[in-house]
Amino acid sequence: MEEKNVQHEAEVLHQKNLVLENIKAQEAERKRIAVMIHDDIGNRLNILSLWLNNLDTKGDELIKKNITTQMSSLIDSSRSISHSLYPVNLETVGLVLYIEELIANLSGRINISLSVSPKFQKKDIFIEVQLYRIIQEFTTNVLKHSEASRVWIYIKDNRNNLGVVISDNGESFEYEEVKKGMGIKNIESRIKSMNAAHKWKNVLGKGSRLIIKIPYTNEFPNQSSTN
Repeated sequence: MEEKNVQHEAEVLHQKNLVLENIKAQEAERKRIAVMIHDDIGNRLNILSLWLNNLDTKGDELIKKNITTQMSSLIDSSRSISHSLYPVNLETVGLVLYIEELIANLSGRINISLSVSPKFQKKDIFIEVQLYRIIQEFTTNVLKHSEASRVWIYIKDNRNNLGVVISDNGESFEYEEVKKGMGIKNIESRIKSMNAAHKWKNVLGKGSRLIIKIPYTNEFPNQSSTN
């Protein structure tokens, strides 16, 4: 029995390592493409826009205005695509400010409040990217499916772990019925990649809550539960 337990634990560890390496590879490729869009295409569009503004159009103001409008739209689109692929500036801006930017972008569609403990300290960039992705995925699901009017995000540095709670006041969902959906699968894969424990607390008609505990050590948690 002891040998079987050791073998089982080794297999679980192996599977978790596979998930971690897979997500790291995906993020590396996303980052490569996002940086290319952000730095190359975005910068080229900005330069073209500057040149356009310095042109002497000799009365063709309508043409210049239309081109300028299209150029501005292309710049915004390249930034949006880059941002959705990988949070390029997260390393320099930091997780909290990046979440606040996401909240500002969604302010016209839903009310999101963010509460961060005063003791919060910058985490490893991999952890911060995964957390941002989870929050992004959660809010996207809320907007698509839950008919919620509020989302709450809590981030707190505890003694042994980083605690994150994301909740909404929407219609919620039956976990067993939707757990294979891409939104839930993506969230839980990212949680596993951080060796974190998590729990869903859903009440139909009243809202959903996702609780995540990310250990500060490199040890794997005993289990992650879903309710």
